[in-house]
Amino acid sequence: MKYSFLVILLFFLQNETFAQWDKNETPTYTELIELCRSFSKEHSEIQLFEMGISDYGLTIYLFVINGDKDSLSTFKKARDGTTILANNAIHPGEPDGINAMLLWTKEWINKGKPTKGMPVLAFIPAYNVGGMMNRSGTSRANQDGPAEYGFRGNANNLDLNRDFIKMDSKNAFVFAKIFHGLDPDVFIDNHVTNGADYQYVLTLISSLKERLGPSMEEATYGKMIPALKKQLKKREIDLIPYIDLVKETPDSGIVAFNDLPRYAMGYGSLFHAFSFTVETHMLKPFPERVQATKAFLEEMIQYTKENAELIEKARREAKNYYQNEAYYFHHYEINSAKKDSLLFKGFEAKYKPSEVTGLSRLYYDRSSPYEKYVPHYNSHTAADSARIPKYYIVGGQAKEVIERLRANDVKMRRMTKDSMITVTCQKIIDFKNGTYPYENHYLHGETKVELLEKKYTLKPGDYLITAKQEKAFFIHSVLFPQAEDSYFSWNFFDSYMDEKEYFSPYVFEDIAAKLLKEHPDWRKELEEKKADEPEFAKNQWAQLYYIYKKSPYFEPTYRIIPVYLVY
Repeated sequence: MKYSFLVILLFFLQNETFAQWDKNETPTYTELIELCRSFSKEHSEIQLFEMGISDYGLTIYLFVINGDKDSLSTFKKARDGTTILANNAIHPGEPDGINAMLLWTKEWINKGKPTKGMPVLAFIPAYNVGGMMNRSGTSRANQDGPAEYGFRGNANNLDLNRDFIKMDSKNAFVFAKIFHGLDPDVFIDNHVTNGADYQYVLTLISSLKERLGPSMEEATYGKMIPALKKQLKKREIDLIPYIDLVKETPDSGIVAFNDLPRYAMGYGSLFHAFSFTVETHMLKPFPERVQATKAFLEEMIQYTKENAELIEKARREAKNYYQNEAYYFHHYEINSAKKDSLLFKGFEAKYKPSEVTGLSRLYYDRSSPYEKYVPHYNSHTAADSARIPKYYIVGGQAKEVIERLRANDVKMRRMTKDSMITVTCQKIIDFKNGTYPYENHYLHGETKVELLEKKYTLKPGDYLITAKQEKAFFIHSVLFPQAEDSYFSWNFFDSYMDEKEYFSPYVFEDIAAKLLKEHPDWRKELEEKKADEPEFAKNQWAQLYYIYKKSPYFEPTYRIIPVYLVY
C-alpha cells in the first residue's frame, strides 16, 4: 500500500512539473539535468551520457532516445543508422528547445514509447552551461518570456555560436566529440530570433544551397523543406525563411542567411548533415514559441522516419562529391540579379515621433496586418576559389591547429622521418583586421595569398593530410587562409605575420649600393618606382627596404604559414 502511494505521488509530482514547462517557465540547469536523469532511470529507451566538462566546470550531457544498451553501441547505432541531433540553449536566453524537448519526451512516453522506424534522437539538453547558470529575466529586452532564463555569453563571455571553428571553449571540443561520435544525418540548432515584427511564430535557416553538394541541395530544397512546410501548414503553422533584412523593414527584402562555418549549422553543413537553425519569433508568447519548436521537431522526426534512405543516400553522394571537386569556392555573395519574391505576412511599418528622443522612430502597427510579396534574395555566387591539392602538410609546430583537426576526426598521417619534397607554399601578401575584437579575436579578412613552389623537408611530427577523405570540405574551409573562417582568419598563424630581423640603414646603405650594381634591373625598377611615387622618392627607409626585400638577407619564411599544398 505504501509503495502504491509513492508511485501515485511521483506520477502526480512529475505531471505537475511538466505542466509548468508548457507555461511561462523554463528549468534551471540543475532542474533540467535532474529531469533528464529521471527519464533515463525510469525508461530503458532513454539514456543520459556525460560527454565532457564545460568552461563553467559542470558537465555537458547528451540525452538519447532510441539508442542501444550502452554508449559504445548507441554511438555505433547512430553512425550506422539514421540520426537526428538537436542542440538546445547555445544561447540560454532562447530556451524554447529545452521545453520542446521535455514536452515531446513526455508525450512520447505517454503514447507508449513507439520506436518502430524511429531514428536515433539525440539532444544536447543545454550546451552553454555557463550561460544557463547566469540566470535573470532581463537580459532579453525584446523577448516575450519566459519569466527567467539564461544569458547569451558562456562562462568566458564567448558567444558559442561563433566558436565552432576557432574552438576557444571547452564546450566546442565536447560538441565536436558528440557530433563526430554520432555523425548525425539531421542537425537542428534551436534559437529565438531578434529583428522585425511580423505574423509568423516559426522561421528557419537552412544551409546556403550553393555550398551544398548537388544531392544535398535537391534533397533539402526540392523535397525536405517543401514536405515540412506542407505538414506544418496542416497544423496551422507557417514555416518561412529566417527574416534577414536588406534594410530596416521587410519591405526592403529578405536575404538568405549565409551560414558560415563559425555557426553551429554552418559547421554541421561542412560534414554534410542536413543542418537547420530554428528561429522562433521573440515577440510571440513563450508557450506558443515552444509549441512551434516542438511541432518542427515532430515533423522532422516523422519525415526522417519516412525518408531515411533518401537522406542517407544524399549524404553519401555529397561526401563523395566533395572528395572529387577540383576547386574550393568561398566568399559567397548575394546575387541580386536572381531576385525572387516571397509571399509575406507582416504588419505595416510606420514612423512617429519618439517619446524619448523626439526624433522619428519605427514601429509596427499590429492593427494593420498585410499579406503581400516582398523581394527575396536567395541566390549566392562565390567571389573566390582555390585549387584543391592532393595533400596538405601541416607543420608539427602548429599544435593548436593539429589539435582542432584531430578533434574534428580528420585523417592525418604523422611523419616519423625527414623527407624532401616539392610543395606549394601559401604566402600571405595582404589582409585586413577588424577595428574591434570579435569573440576574443581580431578576425582577418580580405586575405590575399601568393603561391610559391619550393623544396621542403618534411620533419618528424609534421602531418600529411589527404584531401580525398570524408572531412574534405571541412579541411578546405580551415586550411585555405583566404577562406572566411580559416584558421588563418581566426589568428592561429599571426606569429608568421611580422618580421623577426631588420637592418640598420647606415650599414645596409653600402650593401644596397653593391646589390644595385650587381642587379641593374633592380636599379631600373627602383628609379621607375621613385618616378611614379613622389612620397616613396623622399623616403630613405622605404627605398632601402625595397632593396632589402629583394635581397638574400630578407627572411625567406616571412608570411609563409606552415600549411603547404602538394598538387
